[in-house]
Amino acid sequence: MRIPKHIGIIPDGNRRWAKNNGMGKEEGYDKGIDPGLELFKLCEKTGINEITYYGFTVDNTKRPKEQRIAFTKACIDAVELLSKENAELLVIGNIESKMFPKELLPYTKRRTFGKGGIKVNFLVNYGWEWDLNNLKKSDSSKKNIINNINSNDISRVDLIIRWGGRRRLSGFLPVQSIYADFYVIEDFWPEFKTEHFYNALNWYDKQDITLGG
Repeated sequence: MRIPKHIGIIPDGNRRWAKNNGMGKEEGYDKGIDPGLELFKLCEKTGINEITYYGFTVDNTKRPKEQRIAFTKACIDAVELLSKENAELLVIGNIESKMFPKELLPYTKRRTFGKGGIKVNFLVNYGWEWDLNNLKKSDSSKKNIINNINSNDISRVDLIIRWGGRRRLSGFLPVQSIYADFYVIEDFWPEFKTEHFYNALNWYDKQDITLGG
């Protein structure tokens, strides 16, 4: 089986799952932490080199305060949980905004935990316009223009998996996702199952990867 080097994860459906289970929408975010760790271990076992989790976006911060507090806490808890694993962690997002959690500032430079190995990126208070902002000031004639985006330490994504049934990227790493294959899972993120991951890999293995060639 051909294994993608870099997988992007869009863990959607937390609020809808909570509503369906008679909870407040803000209660769904905490239920996404354990699936994130389980997915990390599956990627580690399979030989994935890099994972990028979509935490929350600049646009998400417009949601009601109780939801914003809940998803921010969930991201902090998830990153701190992953820091106990063998990983090279990096949090990417607009740190100049008051919406960026100060608890995650130490992770905004890539750090190695345990034995290191798999790269793990977390997009927190991320916005595609923020990411590409410096391109306006860059010299388009230079070949290293990619170095001018804020997420330049994140490699090209091979496969993006989105839970929750939505068929959109929602601004996920527009530069790195340019040739990514996109796999959608109807189940909500808190309903994560091991077969979701393996079904996505089996589907990816059957795709014709040409990178435009």
